Amino acid sequence: MAEQSLKRQLKVLTVPVFIEMALVMMLGAVDTVMLSRYSDNSVAAVGLDNQLMSLVFLVYQFFSMGAAIICAQYIGAGLRRRLVQVVGMALVVNLLLGMAVSALLFLFAEDLLRLMGVRPDLMDDALVYLRLTGALSFFQALSLTFSASLRSAGKVSYPMVVTAVVNVVNIVGNYALIFGRLGCPQMGVEGAAIATAASRAVATVLLGVIHFRRHIGTFPLRYFVPVPWRELRNLLFIGIPAMSENISYNLSQVVVTYIINHISNEALATRTYCANIIMFVYLFCLSITQGGDILVGHLVGQRHHQAAYLLGNYFFRWSMVITLTGSALLALVGRDILAAFTDNPDIIAMGTWVFVVDWFLEIGRTSNIFATSTLRATGDAYYPLMIAIIFNWTIAVGLSYIIGIPLGYGLIGMWLCFALDENIRGVILMRRWRSGKWRTKGLT
Repeated sequence: MAEQSLKRQLKVLTVPVFIEMALVMMLGAVDTVMLSRYSDNSVAAVGLDNQLMSLVFLVYQFFSMGAAIICAQYIGAGLRRRLVQVVGMALVVNLLLGMAVSALLFLFAEDLLRLMGVRPDLMDDALVYLRLTGALSFFQALSLTFSASLRSAGKVSYPMVVTAVVNVVNIVGNYALIFGRLGCPQMGVEGAAIATAASRAVATVLLGVIHFRRHIGTFPLRYFVPVPWRELRNLLFIGIPAMSENISYNLSQVVVTYIINHISNEALATRTYCANIIMFVYLFCLSITQGGDILVGHLVGQRHHQAAYLLGNYFFRWSMVITLTGSALLALVGRDILAAFTDNPDIIAMGTWVFVVDWFLEIGRTSNIFATSTLRATGDAYYPLMIAIIFNWTIAVGLSYIIGIPLGYGLIGMWLCFALDENIRGVILMRRWRSGKWRTKGLT
């Protein structure tokens, strides 16, 4: 009976998380799709910027990811006061961090783009997009924290609804400002940047109002005087490895983008198109893992470790089946999908082969997403970090450079190296999960 109850809860959590994450991915993909009607170069420029912004958002997730994991365990253990303290600390620190990073992105945008090796013909578009979205990125720091706190309590429908509203704002804003519709000037990439930044600000306001009305209504001063250093240490204990693992991966992707940028503009545009399309393949894996990890955190907080292990294995199996099915379909129809975005034959040819290679990559990625996230939910956060750093940089960056540039296999050769990296890490992390060593890592 308990097993059936957990599976029902998993479905209740997964569906809104799935919809929300699909909408989040659409938020990024909408800029790509709408800018593809403007020019392929604008797609390449925004793709470069989004690599950097993804890295920034992972810095913001430092405390929000830690807060989500700790809150799930505290809710399972019934520790309400400590729950409020963790969320309060995460909000304050993320606000300060967001303001500092936003200022740096605005002031040093051109230096950062030059460091990434942006081509001269892409610099103007890349610079205007990065300055506008970067200067207002602090909204995302708060938004991620509100969303993580709501999810940890099982209130996953609220972020879903907010993301739906934000998508509408972004689409309307893009339509009006990129192409000069609804009485607005035609602004191209600058219009896309304004629409994206405005939609993130709207998301933050809506999530903040919901959070205070539906989850934590007040943050009593007596909870924070004296400062609850124990909760800050717990945030650091989970947040540092969680952030570092994600930063390692995304920083490696920034370097990979730098390498691809030296192949050709077509290769860079192909990567941008393919990355945005492939995200929808592993969407179910991300969503069921996020939903499942809320329950795993609750179970670990209650010290029901065997139930957490069985539940994890259940949603991992579903993740693998659905992800590989979606990837196989993409390999079959990928050429037609790319043709809907661009008429460049080089981009279509490269992208079609990328989709074929990516089927093998998804085997490892599914294992990695599950094992990294679920181990982290149990409190076992440092092991995935060490494995990620070793293989991200030796294979995904080092070997892909050798295969792609000196040996001349280009983007397809590099994608094969990405697949090798994902699969090696997947095998190692799944062994860690099955070993049960995470059972001693809980925070309660």
